[in-house]
Amino acid sequence: MAFHEIRFPADLSFGSVGGPERRTEIVTLSNGHEERNTPWAHSRRRYDAGLGLRGLEDLAELIAFFEARAGQMHGFRWKDWADYRSAPFGRPISAEDQVLGTGDGARTEFGLVKAYVSGPATYLRPIAKAVAGTVQVAVAGLPLTEGLHYELEADQGLIRLADAPAPGAVVTAGFEFDVPVRFDTDRIHVSVANFQAGEVPAVPVVEVRL
Repeated sequence: MAFHEIRFPADLSFGSVGGPERRTEIVTLSNGHEERNTPWAHSRRRYDAGLGLRGLEDLAELIAFFEARAGQMHGFRWKDWADYRSAPFGRPISAEDQVLGTGDGARTEFGLVKAYVSGPATYLRPIAKAVAGTVQVAVAGLPLTEGLHYELEADQGLIRLADAPAPGAVVTAGFEFDVPVRFDTDRIHVSVANFQAGEVPAVPVVEVRL
């Protein structure tokens, strides 16, 4: 799949609507009980980019971006303003926000993840598109320096340490991230007259698996 390492204009995605989607298969048994299963290990996010448009300049920017991606052909980065940081809202990003793994004396590569915790349940979301310049890493609570102690593959969400952490040493990180998405349509249907009257086009965007 072709993917362009470019972010959809963040000021346009700010007014969008969307969020995570799950797929659950439910079978109702003859006794009234249910059996529930999901074929998806991870959620998938959907958005409507049209709702962030505020003027004809925004519309022109959207169309240019859409044409440069060839509609659904090429993926791109998307900033989900409701969920784009490793830390909770109102708290600065810290190198100890998320646990990436534990050292074993040999492993040097750790993928970025974000944990969603509610009661006894935890969901670990793989982060594939880190935002360069925002990532902080620590091992056993000691901050590391990018370029000296580790390298970041921002387009893969991967941390590559210069030295393998000692057995039991916890590797943590804090970061901002984007969602890898594509347009979920090959057509933008808009009327300038209707747009000026307050009607915005539907521009669906869907997360892609990498």
